[in-house]
Amino acid sequence: MRVANLAGRAVLLIDDGAIDIGKASHGRLPADPQALFERWDELRSWRTDAEPMPFEEAELQAPAPAPRQVFAIGVNYRDHAEESQIEPGTRPPVFTKFVSCLTGQDAVVTLPQGGLTDWEAELVVAIGRRAHRVPAADAWQYVAGLTVGQDLSERITQLSPPQPHQFSLGKSFPGFGAMGPWLVTPDEFTSPDDLEISCHLDGERMQHARTSQMIFGVPELIEKLSAVTPLLPGDVIFTGTPGGIGGTRTPPRFLVPGEHLHTTIEGIGTLRTTFTGA
Repeated sequence: MRVANLAGRAVLLIDDGAIDIGKASHGRLPADPQALFERWDELRSWRTDAEPMPFEEAELQAPAPAPRQVFAIGVNYRDHAEESQIEPGTRPPVFTKFVSCLTGQDAVVTLPQGGLTDWEAELVVAIGRRAHRVPAADAWQYVAGLTVGQDLSERITQLSPPQPHQFSLGKSFPGFGAMGPWLVTPDEFTSPDDLEISCHLDGERMQHARTSQMIFGVPELIEKLSAVTPLLPGDVIFTGTPGGIGGTRTPPRFLVPGEHLHTTIEGIGTLRTTFTGA
């Protein structure tokens, strides 16, 4: 099942068309994409014979536009840990991205003036049930779906001394939480733990890995996060980026106005982001 946010309304995507969930269910299911997560089990069992309507991908907004909690994971691929010269620990580093940074497909993101903005391709997990103290073996039962994300990061704000660094601020400028183009339910994947992930900047490949190379996979992240705080329906987890970021290259490379970033995850699709100057 593919579910999307089409111009602010929840839709079910079938082939090349979209079915408005609120209208097709005659109001039984919410039209609000964020409210739909509270009724995710009902959505999974819902059936409709409504005819899909054509749509434009550029109208797709963040599939979880207003989560109550946004979790982000740092240093979660070994090659990224190595390029960053960080030794992974026994627990994942966790920070947040503020909700106001979230955006969707074909976003035009304004680069902060005087900043050094980097890309970070990430698998994003949306939660479909309240999850508290969930063991890893049961974790996939609490996942509504998976989508593509970009944890865009302005490195000056993020890493300027003194410590602790300002991770959340440096990663929360407007548009710095792009995700989409849609949400795909876990049952659509042969192996949701092992998906190819990549990103290309103006056609040049910057990152390439598989999500099976995460230090802490999706089930382990849900177990560790939910051991501390309940995960709520519609919450999202940015699960970390593989190696290949701009800040660790020789010489470093950062985003500039006019560039186009395409982030792709196997079985989901491609998230497109364009950059402009302040």
